Amino acid sequence: MSQINLFEQVNRNFDKAAAYLSYDKGVLKQIKICNSVYHMTFPVKRDDGAVITVEAWRAEHSHHKLPVKGGIRYSPTVDENDVMAFAALMTYKCAIVNVPFGGAKGGVRIDRNQFTKSELERVTRRYTYELIRKGFIGPGVDVPAPDYGTGPQEMSWIMDTYNMVNHNQLEAIACVTGKPISQGGVRGRVEATGRGVFFGLRTACENSGDMKRLGMKQGLGGKRAVVQGLGNVGYHAAKFLQAGGAVIVGLSEMEGAIHNPKGLDVEAVMKHRKETKSILNFPGAANLPSPAMVLELDCEILVPAALESQITESNVDRVKAKIVGEGANGPTTSGASESLWKRGVLLVPDTFLNAGGVTVSYFEWLKNISHVRFGRLGKRFDEAAHMKILKAIEGLTGKALDDEVCREIVRGGDEEALVNSGLEDTMMSAYNEIREIQAKYNDEMDLRTASFIDAIQKVAVAYEELGIFP
Repeated sequence: MSQINLFEQVNRNFDKAAAYLSYDKGVLKQIKICNSVYHMTFPVKRDDGAVITVEAWRAEHSHHKLPVKGGIRYSPTVDENDVMAFAALMTYKCAIVNVPFGGAKGGVRIDRNQFTKSELERVTRRYTYELIRKGFIGPGVDVPAPDYGTGPQEMSWIMDTYNMVNHNQLEAIACVTGKPISQGGVRGRVEATGRGVFFGLRTACENSGDMKRLGMKQGLGGKRAVVQGLGNVGYHAAKFLQAGGAVIVGLSEMEGAIHNPKGLDVEAVMKHRKETKSILNFPGAANLPSPAMVLELDCEILVPAALESQITESNVDRVKAKIVGEGANGPTTSGASESLWKRGVLLVPDTFLNAGGVTVSYFEWLKNISHVRFGRLGKRFDEAAHMKILKAIEGLTGKALDDEVCREIVRGGDEEALVNSGLEDTMMSAYNEIREIQAKYNDEMDLRTASFIDAIQKVAVAYEELGIFP
């Protein structure tokens, strides 16, 4: 269990933003409060016949829009406070990227490394059944997704369990997202959060005014980046940042951290880790004394993409990065965030930067509701229309293109291309929205506060339109 009260941290950020707004205190309380929390315990038989009791939660923070949405975390340290905090962040996150969901989160207190696959299946199916019994899951009610310690396999078990109980429900497949492609998942979901981190940081680095203030050139090109955590989010963030021109100079995982000021090849590091079970002793890189020291490396961009509360008042003064991009949920405490702002560091907040996963989960949910794969109806039509334009240009110029080049130009969008395009547009638009709010207040606030203002305003409007507030 975390020693830092995460829900209190989230609410401190909320209150800081709310002070700029003129909403009634009752309205703000309704937006801030966690609407429903289901705490459950249930027995699970292990492979050796022993019976254990598992403790779990599901929190639904806001019902201003339905369904609510949020991942399920398997962790030996998760508790009710954490789950409520992450559910609140999901509410604000969805509002900021204009995804029509309320926020939710689930937690199961287990160390998945201590369980076999069959035991994990029994835990997951029983947890799902408990959610069904209390009405905490359903395509129009509450739609879980993967989080720390879970992935497509667990989501598949959840969907199958829900289907067994609701066997005549047409949209049952939409009860959960992050599923395998063969089970109704969407292409691009696995890397979505990390890709969203890349799109968000790329957009931030294209702001000429901010880059001038930080003493840097526009764009990602040549900027030294450090990524903490090489799980799904961190690995893909590092991979896409490197492909986008950034130089990855530091990486960390649970077993340790490595540094090379000349740059690290992300794929080579991952291959080394697969072969040796560790990123340590990677050729050409120096091992750091502890994984946490990666946060203190000299760089332009720092991406904490591991767990919450990594940058705190105790180490914030040693953070040298000019840009901190929060790839994880709540990696920077409220006090540390304020310290970074006072020092002129550009902190790109998790409420925005971590939203790639829920954005693509929304696309998966839409696909499941409509029962049509993205691109299926329009791909060939678009290709035919593009070909007509191309042939007309060839006719006017008297020059013919190579067949391979021609096919590349006219190619219509398949599902993955459309999903990535939608994610890119979402992240760029959302960043510009919160940057405009910051500018509206003469840049006197950090981006986190601006993002909370954005979220509060959108949730308040939704409640007002529901007629809840006179």
